[in-house]
Amino acid sequence: MSEDKHEEERRSRSTEAFYGRRLGRPLRETQAEQMEEGLSRLKLDLEAPAPADIKTLFAKQVKEVRLEIGFGGGEHLLHDSRVNPETGLIGIEPFVNGMAKLLAAIAPQRGGEDWPATIRVYNDDATQVLDWLPDACLDGIALFYPDPWPKKRHWKRRFVSQVNLDRFARVLKPGSLFRFASDIDTYVNWTLEHCEAHPAFEWQAKSAADWHTPYENWPGTRYEAKALREGRRPAYLRFQRI
Repeated sequence: MSEDKHEEERRSRSTEAFYGRRLGRPLRETQAEQMEEGLSRLKLDLEAPAPADIKTLFAKQVKEVRLEIGFGGGEHLLHDSRVNPETGLIGIEPFVNGMAKLLAAIAPQRGGEDWPATIRVYNDDATQVLDWLPDACLDGIALFYPDPWPKKRHWKRRFVSQVNLDRFARVLKPGSLFRFASDIDTYVNWTLEHCEAHPAFEWQAKSAADWHTPYENWPGTRYEAKALREGRRPAYLRFQRI
């Protein structure tokens, strides 16, 4: 595909999958400054062609690259970067306050280190990044506690869909995992049905307990904590790219 055609398709899909609100409480001055600087240093530039080797997107050499869609306040992304220092992580979060929280947590302190060398971010629709990335370049995709859109008339807004699973299949390497976590039964069932019907994905559960077993080195998130307080049992699904 030519670069012009690729850019045309990316722009045509610019708001395809994001329906949530963009801003909660107004940012404090320090948060706004950290946000501006952090995005200037870490945000992916989708106006430029994606590199053939996306490991070169990072300021230090990494062995693999994974994508987290909708990282919320960044709890899992931060934990992942600490326990996997040789993994490049791309985090996507359109909600301004969530992005601000992550960037505040990783902003260099006075006299401290620079911005993280293994994290890149994007603050808009995840489909833009998925369409920009080259084929078979990712070692994993995570979608944890996405907006469940509980009303049936809104289910079409759920991020897990045939078209987005097609996107995942294109950018994931064979053998890599798409991980999905949620405490909303209808969305868990929705995801199982869509992934089971997709020829590129295979559910990795081997026993009845598997889908209620957290991932290895799972730190938990504030959404999960709320679900547990309110009596909802999260599910942790793993789908392998065939």
